Amino acid sequence: MTEPSRGAEGRRAVEAVWRIESARIVGALARYTGDFTLAEDLAQEAFAEALVAWPRDGVPASPAGWLLTVGRRRAIDGFRRRAARDERYAVLGHELAGRAAAADDGDVDLLADPGHIDDDLLALVFIACHPTLSPESQVALTLRTVGGLTSDEIARAFLVPTATVQARITRAKKTLAAARVAFVVPSPPEWRDRLRAVLGVVYVVFTEGSSATSGDAWIRADLAREAIRMSRVLARLMPDEPEVHGLLALLELTAARFPARTTPTGVPVLLEDQDRRRWDRTAIRRGLAALDRAERVGQGLGAYGIQAAIAACHARATSVAMTDWDRIVSLYEALGRIAPSPVVELNRAVAVSMASGPAAALPVVEALAARGALAGSPLLPGVRGELLRRLGRTEDARAELQRAMDLCGNESERVVLAGKLADLSSTAT
Repeated sequence: MTEPSRGAEGRRAVEAVWRIESARIVGALARYTGDFTLAEDLAQEAFAEALVAWPRDGVPASPAGWLLTVGRRRAIDGFRRRAARDERYAVLGHELAGRAAAADDGDVDLLADPGHIDDDLLALVFIACHPTLSPESQVALTLRTVGGLTSDEIARAFLVPTATVQARITRAKKTLAAARVAFVVPSPPEWRDRLRAVLGVVYVVFTEGSSATSGDAWIRADLAREAIRMSRVLARLMPDEPEVHGLLALLELTAARFPARTTPTGVPVLLEDQDRRRWDRTAIRRGLAALDRAERVGQGLGAYGIQAAIAACHARATSVAMTDWDRIVSLYEALGRIAPSPVVELNRAVAVSMASGPAAALPVVEALAARGALAGSPLLPGVRGELLRRLGRTEDARAELQRAMDLCGNESERVVLAGKLADLSSTAT
């Protein structure tokens, strides 16, 4: 292999490993050092070293193991430099040196002691969702460090400014450091106290995977698959928790539509235009079974279970016209009572438009707009524009769809909105 081609391969490998393994490497280093901020710095230093070494020397047999070994060695060097000031660091450095030596062959277990949780990444989620932190900080920190989402992606998921997310993450790191929190996998009796945050993390990771808020791809299948996998592990670990099964049902039923949600070239296909024969029937059966389990082990469905029940209405229908929209409206009303949010209300408006027409739904959307809800998001103007289009208010619809397009950060979604605008123009002429 020529030097230029080897260099290009090395750089591509670093980029790929960063996308796939950075969360696990940061999490593993956090467990060893007890410091999230230091772990992130060590991981970034290791990747920076890889950008120099891999194009020169070739990609190692175990890229993640190579990076973790470098990160550990840098941690040891730092501890040793401070050993004269603090005996504790010297002892920790000695322990790390022994672990690093055992990992030098590159065959590294990123989480050597996962306790009762037999999944590395899920174990890290439980660790990071520490009860010392506020629920918002737990989710933000875990999504950033373990889920690998950017601050912008997390902000869009929670409809808050990016600066707010960054501040939550910074405070969370400082709180954990000040409390000298030990990064160990919690025991089963502690799982329930962290479950709400853990479910929230898995849900947001899947949501970003199923409808990416930025980039070129409409679906980020890697994120969605990771969320489904963690949800299945949770269902095995906590078989008597109804919301665990509710979340799994929601994810399976939503992912079942993935094969029909894009064209072969990646252009999004809206629900009414999807070929339902392409929906994954095996995933639908799994989702319906999980929903049935949630109903049997609980006393009424929770927020995830209700969303799964909505997804089940779509899964059972043979077409948009045959969908039980009245039931979906009722389910959104129930969801709004136990987990109210502007997004739930906007989705209810869409269901009302399908059940009773756009004129019945528009006041719901107008009320959200009057409250300033979903400001900065393309969701509200996108729905508002569609309702106005169906009501024949072409110029108003065009203005709203253009506004949605201007706010949209995902290129594939922009293509859909551009198509709607083009259809309006052709209709007008």
